[in-house]
Amino acid sequence: MPVHHEQRFAPYTPRQMFELVADVEKYPEFLPWCALARILKRQENRFEAELVIRYKQFSESYVSDVQLTPPGADGAAAIDVTQLRGPFMRLENHWKFLPQDGGTRIDFALDFQFRSKILQMMIGAFYSRAAEKMVAAFLERAERLYGGSDPIV
Repeated sequence: MPVHHEQRFAPYTPRQMFELVADVEKYPEFLPWCALARILKRQENRFEAELVIRYKQFSESYVSDVQLTPPGADGAAAIDVTQLRGPFMRLENHWKFLPQDGGTRIDFALDFQFRSKILQMMIGAFYSRAAEKMVAAFLERAERLYGGSDPIV
């Protein structure tokens, strides 16, 4: 499966966007297909999270390692996610939040491959659209939480 990569602008600070994406336990409130999200183990800038994804008859649980790089002196932040256990042969996503023109440039990359060829074929048909919808859900959540001007999506 090819990597999905996109960049978006949000009229919020890198810290706001970082905190929104790092708040995994809130994902079921706004993220399409996310039925459950919980933290299993937490360390200072790292945690293990379990997510349950449901779409039609498909339901899968997976556990990921989430590495947090909070905003530094330059204002930039990052979140790197790698599957530890679950239905994927490979699952990685990377978020970068960079200060830009009174807001944040969001750089998002997602790469996954299911162990099941049947699931891979089913998901492959709408892979990019699903990833775009996921990023849009985060931007809509930011609008609800932080208000201000409409995010550019």
